[in-house]
Amino acid sequence: MADVADPAPITAPPQPRLSARALLPLTLTTLGVVYGDIGTSPLYTIRECFFGTHSVPPTPENVLGVLSLVIYALVIVISIKYIAIVMRADNAGEGGILALTALVPTRRSRNGGYVLISLGIFGAALLYGDGMITPAITVLGAVEGLKVATPLFDSYVVPLTVVILIGIFAIQQHGSHLVGRLFGPVMVLWFTTIAALGLTWIARKPVVLSSINPVHAVVFFETHGLHGFAVLGAVFLAVTGGEALYADMGHFGKRPIRLAWFTLVLPALLLNYFGQGALLLIDSAAAKQPFFLLAPSWALFPMVALATGAAIIASQALISGAFSLTHQAVQLGYSPRMDIDHTSSHHMGQIYVPQVNWALMVGTIAIVLGFRSSSALAAAYGIAVTLTMVITAVLLHVIATERWKWPLGAALLVTGVFLSIDLAFLGANLLKVAHGGWLPLVIGTVLFTMMTTWKTGRRLVAERLTARALPLEQFVAATVAHEPIRVPGTAVFMTAQPRGTPPALVHNLRHNKVLHQRVIILSVQTTHTPHVTPDDCLSVAPLGCGLFNVVLRYGFMDEPNVPEALGLAREEGLEINVEDVTYFLGRETVIVTKSSGMAIWREKLFVLMARNAVRATAFFKLPPDSVVELGVQVEI
Repeated sequence: MADVADPAPITAPPQPRLSARALLPLTLTTLGVVYGDIGTSPLYTIRECFFGTHSVPPTPENVLGVLSLVIYALVIVISIKYIAIVMRADNAGEGGILALTALVPTRRSRNGGYVLISLGIFGAALLYGDGMITPAITVLGAVEGLKVATPLFDSYVVPLTVVILIGIFAIQQHGSHLVGRLFGPVMVLWFTTIAALGLTWIARKPVVLSSINPVHAVVFFETHGLHGFAVLGAVFLAVTGGEALYADMGHFGKRPIRLAWFTLVLPALLLNYFGQGALLLIDSAAAKQPFFLLAPSWALFPMVALATGAAIIASQALISGAFSLTHQAVQLGYSPRMDIDHTSSHHMGQIYVPQVNWALMVGTIAIVLGFRSSSALAAAYGIAVTLTMVITAVLLHVIATERWKWPLGAALLVTGVFLSIDLAFLGANLLKVAHGGWLPLVIGTVLFTMMTTWKTGRRLVAERLTARALPLEQFVAATVAHEPIRVPGTAVFMTAQPRGTPPALVHNLRHNKVLHQRVIILSVQTTHTPHVTPDDCLSVAPLGCGLFNVVLRYGFMDEPNVPEALGLAREEGLEINVEDVTYFLGRETVIVTKSSGMAIWREKLFVLMARNAVRATAFFKLPPDSVVELGVQVEI
């Protein structure tokens, strides 16, 4: 698509206030999609602090210190940073790091704007890696509870995990709304159960509540020094769902997410972490599986089943977020066209992307087969999310000062606190690189390379086509001076360069010697806002001699439908019968050359991606039997 100018400051249209009757069911659905990831963190967070790669002995001082760190990580990173502040940076209702990146005013500085946008794209690429690791670690962590009951299940953990993961990805095609309604009640049961388990142990050792005092965290660092800093990598596992929470905001809105967090999710998590701490104060040997040992022996198998269900749901937050990011990437020009299915007639943000779904499934299963345990995966988990959180804090500062007009001092104070915490978590997670942390970095780097290659390649193709295109004014003048034979009907020539004559139009006239009665030169542009109102989506400019220049504008979360949009052109004075339209598309064959452009390997990668992109016919909802494709070669 054609590049678009830097947008004006975005103001979200006022959202109708949900009634209590509508809010509660939507909040229940939100629990089933948004909070699975962070809600299952108790499965492995405390265990990794006291039984992981960089663990510390479960002494009373260490237990209270680690609990204090977990409590304030949840309060500062999730409650304040994401729930209270970052979710204010919605792009007309949509969330996620690409929506946040689209809010950055690139005119502030050409180089500075480019760097910030590149950071945002890299953060989005990292989340795909997290989308593969999250289902693997959560399902493995849940199924491993079977080993607490008996070691006989040891050899069945990995095969059972693979079967469950296949089922998770298989149901995605039914949509996050249906999945959320199915999973919401399960998550309510999960949170009430883990809260109840925590309470039973808090009652036995109420001194654990003293970890609310942040002095315990300070003493922990004073005692352990660098080793204590390394433990932050495990503490961070408690907040890994923050970015997914933000990415899924467009599915349900802010109010249901905030209501669910403060009324159920946060209290349940805190009570369970307190309970695990109380268990360790009573029995330090429980550090190998503190979560499952909270339950009485008779409840172990039901608890494993419930944890497995919650782990399945935990995967949903990242998978749904990956679908949203992909849709945004396609519309913003960072990804080839893909099949995007809208799965709900009530919520625009609920989509399904088959190619992404199956790619995530293959990657997730490969990770399970490669690492084979949640403890091994814990070393790989977290670094991608910490990097993305750092990038989010940087972008948030720019938006706070330039979009929201915060005073510089206030913005520095707020984002400085967030950034210092995020950088501390990042530093601790960097210690994991040699033990598996390289995996999400490799995935993120590969995807970042592909996204930037596609964006640059499309720009180069557009430049080459524009350079050799006949100016539209000259074509119109030549048509007026020497009018060719006209045939009935309407011809639509789609182009990404609205100022130049589409090559398909030139070739059609040159070889067929005719023009249709009405000729529409149509370009589709994507704005930096999620949605475009019907009043702003179409503009028609008569060129004379039956030629019209039509521009369609879509938001980066909208689904293009060209025939439907052309129906609106009648209101702009363009007489057109949508049933009698022939669509002419230029099919570009990209030729790799050594001329200035990209490196040869990137040009070959771009060609490969272009060959596998969804055809424009399907992407723009064109009727296949009304489409004519004319080829053109482009050297880059």
